[in-house]
Amino acid sequence: MKANTTTRFLLNVAGAAIATSSLLSSLPALANDCHSSSSKKMAEAVAKQEPNIVEVAVANGSFKTLVTAVKAAGLVDTLSGKGPFTVFAPTDAAFAKLPKGTVEKLLKPENKATLVKVLTYHVVPSKVLSKDIKSGTASVKTVEGGLITVTKSGKSVTINNSNVAIADVKASNGVIHVIDTVLLPPDLK
Repeated sequence: MKANTTTRFLLNVAGAAIATSSLLSSLPALANDCHSSSSKKMAEAVAKQEPNIVEVAVANGSFKTLVTAVKAAGLVDTLSGKGPFTVFAPTDAAFAKLPKGTVEKLLKPENKATLVKVLTYHVVPSKVLSKDIKSGTASVKTVEGGLITVTKSGKSVTINNSNVAIADVKASNGVIHVIDTVLLPPDLK
């Protein structure tokens, strides 16, 4: 009986060793399949992910004043949100055209409501690419609530009195059109 028990024990151990060996030998291949599959999927997701409007503006060196204003107005989360938005983004040179001291005044905490009004006047609550703009003139409602005048003649597009210098800068939550003049709501002119 003792010999039978020992034999069975050795057979069980041998069987377990063979099963373990088989399992262990297949683990690297299994791990590589899982790893490469998930790595591929993750890399594809990252490659497909476009930066949002705020991230695009921050990454571009021409919008430092705009980014500072968006932060001061508390609009970073909004403009980083789902959207879609169309932003007519004035460059630093566009802000420099404003009368001396205007930007500094707008950035003061006591003028936050006015700053929000100016910035949201540059935003349309939908994604509008240049190919979507028809020739002629149209009034478009902004997030601020006022109307902007969009005029397209040939390939040239103006927003109120501002020229679109670069169109269709795509972001994950909309599009940016770079403009050369800050837009001011009519009641702030």
